[in-house]
Amino acid sequence: MQTIKANTYSVFFNEEGYSYLSELLLPTKYSKIFVLVDENTSQYCLPTFLANLATEIEIEIVEIENGEEFKNIETCMQLWQALTELGGDRKSILINLGGGVVTDLGGFVACTFKRGIDFINVPTTLLSMVDASIGGKNGVDLGQLKNQIGIIREPKAVIVIPSFLETLSQLEMRSGLAEMLKHGLIYDKNYWNKFKKLSELDGDDLSALIYESIEIKNKIVSEDLSENGIRKALNFGHTLGHAIESYFLENESKTKLLHGEAVAIGMILESHISMEKNLLSREEYHEIKYILKDMYDTILFDKNDIEKIIELLIYDKKNEFGKIQFALLDGIGSIKINQEANNELIYKAFDDYKSS
Repeated sequence: MQTIKANTYSVFFNEEGYSYLSELLLPTKYSKIFVLVDENTSQYCLPTFLANLATEIEIEIVEIENGEEFKNIETCMQLWQALTELGGDRKSILINLGGGVVTDLGGFVACTFKRGIDFINVPTTLLSMVDASIGGKNGVDLGQLKNQIGIIREPKAVIVIPSFLETLSQLEMRSGLAEMLKHGLIYDKNYWNKFKKLSELDGDDLSALIYESIEIKNKIVSEDLSENGIRKALNFGHTLGHAIESYFLENESKTKLLHGEAVAIGMILESHISMEKNLLSREEYHEIKYILKDMYDTILFDKNDIEKIIELLIYDKKNEFGKIQFALLDGIGSIKINQEANNELIYKAFDDYKSS
């Protein structure tokens, strides 16, 4: 797979990534290497990564607990303290080896430590390969509210090693798949169509789809790094999806949802809103609904759940002047940003989601 050029960095694949690191990580350029991992990547990915990392610079491993609930400022404070105690300085570099929590949080820690040190993302989950590690968004949650604190600053590089996916559960793979499906829905109908016969795809097909998904996100971000325009398209499914994810995260009586599971629900709901606003045909909506419901479990929502989820929408970071902003489909493969939808449309979408 050829290297993908972004605004200020490149996305490398497999051996090209390791070759890039060997050329970059010189004692004349960096004083110390920190590798951030969580409990899972420490066990399943770190040994392979270190075995392929050719450098004479001292390496320190810093580990955090696994899970979205640890993507917060308290974990950042622990990491800032660890970097300080381990001799980190302005010439240190942080390599984030992990999923979306590790790359989001690690990037934020790097951007703020000593007013900013270089960092590299090495995503180990499908979700982080096609979404979280790409585009320079770094940040943490505020309580249960997703990604409220953060900064946009691109990494030094992203290195994608698809073999790390062999360590993932099917549930984690499906979570990442949601973001790939989203890229087709908002940008490329032909790409979306490739997922209609998912069971027939093999490993080579998946690698090609991952590459294409990264290309789509990179094209959008390259046009609008600061998210003032077209980059908002990437939020399709996330306005309601993030609210659902936050609600299930904070409610002890609910089973936590992975990011992709919540976004898949959000995409169905926001596709229904798109249809109600005459942007999406009924046929296209049904196609989206049934393909996604075939891939992801249907979650039960009662009236109280929906009310609480709608209340959380006010905290969505896309909102402007107190108005909730949606990115809605304008047919499969196209998007309209800065769209409003009242609560009646949201309730109707939840009602239809319940039906088979």
